[in-house]
Amino acid sequence: MKHETIETNAGWLIILTLLVISIGGLVEIVPLYYIDETVEDVDGVRPYTPLELRGRDMYLREGCYTCHSQMIRPFRDEELRYGHYSLAAESKYDHPFQWGSKRTGPDLARVGGKYSNEWHVQHLKAPRSVVPESIMPDYPWLVENKLDYSQIEDRMRALKAVGVPYSETQQEYQANVEKFGKDVADKLHIPKADQNLVDEAQQGNYDGDNSDITEMDAIVAYLQVLGTMVDFSKYDEGEFVEYR
Repeated sequence: MKHETIETNAGWLIILTLLVISIGGLVEIVPLYYIDETVEDVDGVRPYTPLELRGRDMYLREGCYTCHSQMIRPFRDEELRYGHYSLAAESKYDHPFQWGSKRTGPDLARVGGKYSNEWHVQHLKAPRSVVPESIMPDYPWLVENKLDYSQIEDRMRALKAVGVPYSETQQEYQANVEKFGKDVADKLHIPKADQNLVDEAQQGNYDGDNSDITEMDAIVAYLQVLGTMVDFSKYDEGEFVEYR
């Protein structure tokens, strides 16, 4: 059958298009029935602390996701630049996830610990002062605005409703102690959210000024945790291939 015949015959075009789509769909769907789990079994991944969670809110509010992705693809050039490719497990507590679809700026999946707190503060206040070629806008108000965390408990309860293991009862708290350890479980306990947020901000001193808790404290805390939860040195190369 000539290609011209297919293009000029609506019936053949519809039939063959559906056939191609069906084959493509089966190639993607059938393997899923032979995979027990698509989320990797790794240690270290935990929900965000109250301060990190508010920082993520700032990240979303300012539209950072429109220019920065948080998904390193399994290609050699990406791994050389950004590090180990992203795992599904690293985003399992994100609602919504921040994988992104555009990179006007670099991927941020593993930005945590790459720069100092001071660098992040300066970069957010005046990007071109540290990266001359940057086209990122300035965000000076982040260090000027006090952080509003009056609704942090409600925000954590909302995430708990969709499966994020924040605890409210003693039973839930004990389950988190067994799963994440006591130090992490304490930070995930909703009744202590306000005090946990204040303590983390003061101890971390993310914006360089302990006189108050600002939006800058929160967003830097969030950036500094990205990509730091999984210790990839514990896993052999190719460990996660079975999940792909």
